[in-house]
Amino acid sequence: METLNFLFQGLGIAIQPLNILWVTIGGILGTVIGMLPGLGPATGVAVLLPLTFVMGPTASLITMAGVYYGAMYGGSRSSILINTPGDGAAVAATFDGYPMTLKGEAEAALAISAIASFIGGVIATILMVAVALPVARFALKFGPAEYFMLFVFALSATASMSKGDSLKGFIATLLGLMIATIGIDGQSGIKRFTFGILELEAGIDFLVVIIAVFALGEVFKSFRNIAEGHKKAQTKFGKIWISMAQWKRCIWPILRSSPFGFFIGALPGAGGTMASLLSYNNEKNLSDHPEEFGKGAIEGVAAPESANNAASVGAMIPMLTLGIPGSGTTAVMMGALLMLGLQPGPMLFQQQSTIVWALIASMFVGNIILAFINIPMAGALVRVLSVPPKILYPIVLGLAFVGTYAISYSVIDFYLLIIFGVVGYFLSAAKVPATPLILAVIIGNDMEQSFRQAFVISNGSLKIFFASPLCIVLFALTIISIVGPVVRDFIVKRKNIAAKT
Repeated sequence: METLNFLFQGLGIAIQPLNILWVTIGGILGTVIGMLPGLGPATGVAVLLPLTFVMGPTASLITMAGVYYGAMYGGSRSSILINTPGDGAAVAATFDGYPMTLKGEAEAALAISAIASFIGGVIATILMVAVALPVARFALKFGPAEYFMLFVFALSATASMSKGDSLKGFIATLLGLMIATIGIDGQSGIKRFTFGILELEAGIDFLVVIIAVFALGEVFKSFRNIAEGHKKAQTKFGKIWISMAQWKRCIWPILRSSPFGFFIGALPGAGGTMASLLSYNNEKNLSDHPEEFGKGAIEGVAAPESANNAASVGAMIPMLTLGIPGSGTTAVMMGALLMLGLQPGPMLFQQQSTIVWALIASMFVGNIILAFINIPMAGALVRVLSVPPKILYPIVLGLAFVGTYAISYSVIDFYLLIIFGVVGYFLSAAKVPATPLILAVIIGNDMEQSFRQAFVISNGSLKIFFASPLCIVLFALTIISIVGPVVRDFIVKRKNIAAKT
């Protein structure tokens, strides 16, 4: 009852006209930023930091939160329309969103992404109200060994469930882990694979790899498709909505993926990328028609979109209750809190309860506003496909280079962009899935550090990776993720042979 009283007090502040205006501005800004390759929510929130002194703590936090989950809505737009994710969390939307566009179903893909994001955000906010402190305490149980096993499970599940050959998925994973090792070793200070290039000592930003593999790789592939006379993407559109049959296929994946994404997001460092990819793999595993995934299955859009929006809400929990950022964006937000004189942690809910609960309540308001914004806006956004390829693809290239430069303002990133763009093209030509590579690049450094920290703690004993129930459960899930698809394929083949005979 006390929680509900705080929530209603926060809602009274969140629905004040000025705060509604701020959350709307933040949501629109976040949607636009999310659509632009390379400019993720962290960039949008960082841009707002100088304004925090003028806006006041409540308004600034509400606006930054609006930018955060607004970017989760917007990131899928470019994924669906031009196969170029706005940030890492939108990668999974390319798997079935872009194939739906190629089949002439862009309207349904855009509609379900907005609907799933809305439902995921609302469910996650309800969960945040109910279980914020218990989830934060649970996240504290994850030590270095548990995080390493979580990363192993995430990589194995993504590789084994990838489109095409699982072996190629694991090869892509190894390539991604190799890329992640480039730079100065965080523990020993040794330079690794930098080839004497000063800019490589800081490592390669995973956003550069994402933009290169998906944006440039898609442009190169599109030039080949145009030359070969392949089918062009849809250019005429009807109503942006979904049918009842499509809704029935999506409702349970959305309801399953929302709490899943929320809990993954609540783990510090896990983030929306891992939540969306794991939820996609989970739905593919549970589906009665797994062969449709990667070819335009609408639930392949709904599940990761609900998960990544829910993860953005879940990432707020460790930041607010423990002072531990759950993602890059919440790390920037935590910096804003400190600048405003607010100390994130357990005492924040007692000392600044009005601000905290106004922020939580604003998430309900913001998701409703964003649902109304994104579905009507989708009709205008899909018109980008009407642009002739000779105009569209140079624009995509321009956005890719601008977005890449905005990441670190380094010219060396342009060379990396071209190199990995060529790599992305050849990966596509060889039918090697890019997703395991991307995930490995994103979590590779954290995975290595978690392994080495656990190794030091255990004095060189591997037993630490099986010492806790969490590690054992994650190890079991890893084995299942590898063996499960093999067993399923074997059963399907046996059934097909039996049916023919």
